[in-house]
Amino acid sequence: MRFAAIGLDHRHIFHMVGDLIAAGATCVGFDPRTSDERVLTGFKERFPELKPVDADRLLDDPTIDLIACASIPSERAAVAVRAMRAGKDFMVDKPGVTSFDQLAAVEAAVKETGRIFSVCFSERFIVPATIIAGKLIADGAIGNVVQTLGVGPHRLNRPIRPSWFFDTQYFGGILTDIASHQIDQFLHFTGSTDAEIVASSVGHFGDNDLPGFEDFGEVLLRSDRAGGYIRVDWFTADGLPTWGDGRLTILGTKGTIELRKYVDIAGRPGTDHVFLVDGSGTRHIDASKEPLTYFRNLIADVQNRTETAMSQQHVFTVCRLALEAQANAVRVPVKPR
Repeated sequence: MRFAAIGLDHRHIFHMVGDLIAAGATCVGFDPRTSDERVLTGFKERFPELKPVDADRLLDDPTIDLIACASIPSERAAVAVRAMRAGKDFMVDKPGVTSFDQLAAVEAAVKETGRIFSVCFSERFIVPATIIAGKLIADGAIGNVVQTLGVGPHRLNRPIRPSWFFDTQYFGGILTDIASHQIDQFLHFTGSTDAEIVASSVGHFGDNDLPGFEDFGEVLLRSDRAGGYIRVDWFTADGLPTWGDGRLTILGTKGTIELRKYVDIAGRPGTDHVFLVDGSGTRHIDASKEPLTYFRNLIADVQNRTETAMSQQHVFTVCRLALEAQANAVRVPVKPR
């Protein structure tokens, strides 16, 4: 499978390209245009063998099967539609879209062309702990899943962020952006095909000179079989040795699973800690060596026209729910400090 990278505006492009290559795909080039020269520099350092090629040439190349994209979020849908109409599948960083109109355009392009539009939900797809959790649930380790509680704290790293990062018209809002990860996980681990946004809120509690920037958000959602709570924020303190203490707790009728994805605070070293509580007791599982499956499955889907990495409807449902949560969110705090 041959692919190219267009949209070097976010650092997530590093793992998207690297993991596709590790899974056996061949990267034939990248469009060097960027809104953040630091991302371009980092890309070249990681992939010195790759050559810069203009986006038009990459899109017109009939030998390229897929485009990987981490452009400015509000621009991703347009690149996706153009790529699909050029006969290529499309893998994009989250959020895949930032408006309902963009979602409709992408859905129409998929229906028109039969191409794949896949969002790389990295907090599930590049986290081995989520694969172990999925296997435990499938084996009945905690019974029927009743609820998920997902938190996605992030470090702001304000000095290195491009200007679009702080403008909602470009990134879509904190729920459209970050909370899409937790919505994806809710649907996946509860086995739900759809959900209702019961309540949502966004707010700004940080730097006074960024009053329009959303640095906090929460969502309460419910499906026909389970409920979920999501909290996302930009308040990871500098003392944490990673960008965020992302966690997911999955409640079942016979036990619980907690994922401490990126750090076990003041505990075990490394990443991908899974804690299982069931009728027999408690145990810790080191999931860090569990092989990732998304990228190899996506390559197979491109080749075989299947949906083993993720169903197309799942992608669209996550996008829609994130947009609905954002659109209906209450602003907090109501009274400025």
